[in-house]
Amino acid sequence: MQPVTITPSILAGDFARLGDECRTLGEVGVEWIHVDVMDGHFVPPITFGAQMCAALRPHIRGVMDVHLMVAPVDAHIDSFAKAGADSITVHLEAGPHIHRTLQSARAAGCKAGLALNPGTGIEAVAHLLDDIDLLCVMTVNPGFGGQALIPAMVDKVRALKAMTAGRDIRIQVDGGVSLKTARSLAQAGADLLVAGSAVFQGGPEAYGRNVNALRDAALGTLA
Repeated sequence: MQPVTITPSILAGDFARLGDECRTLGEVGVEWIHVDVMDGHFVPPITFGAQMCAALRPHIRGVMDVHLMVAPVDAHIDSFAKAGADSITVHLEAGPHIHRTLQSARAAGCKAGLALNPGTGIEAVAHLLDDIDLLCVMTVNPGFGGQALIPAMVDKVRALKAMTAGRDIRIQVDGGVSLKTARSLAQAGADLLVAGSAVFQGGPEAYGRNVNALRDAALGTLA
């Protein structure tokens, strides 16, 4: 099994020092930073906008992975691309013309990600594979951190891994990632694990240990 990429969700960081948080994560070897954008409509909370992403961009060493929990989403693609997003993930449920939305993300110079809520089936994905670089399986209902992983979503990850076999599509899991769940998710085929409290607990001095522990747990090598 290949090592998974741990993708810290900056939503779980210290809002008073988000630039410092991104730099510290880069210093301990984090390659992806996940930015959860919520609009108060598609999901209840309101979080970051494009201006915040632009402010964070200089502090992120690797990939800025922007997850738009926004509806309607199409009008926002360009602004987040201009803010420095490397990858933009949109929800299948967030608009009527998802094919066009995915094309817009690529046209803006970003990798195109597609997120699926827990209650959404995978049937529609089969007709979108040529336009997807990343599939994000929501293993909790979107909008709030700290939720427990929905067990049935492990089988969903496995089914999507089989569907995308032979294609250059990353499988990402968002929600409930912990030392207890990382192994089963990796075994099912996830290679990007979004983690919030599991990374940020213990403060900056613990970030490196937490990331390494999650990676080891996914590989089954955690002591």
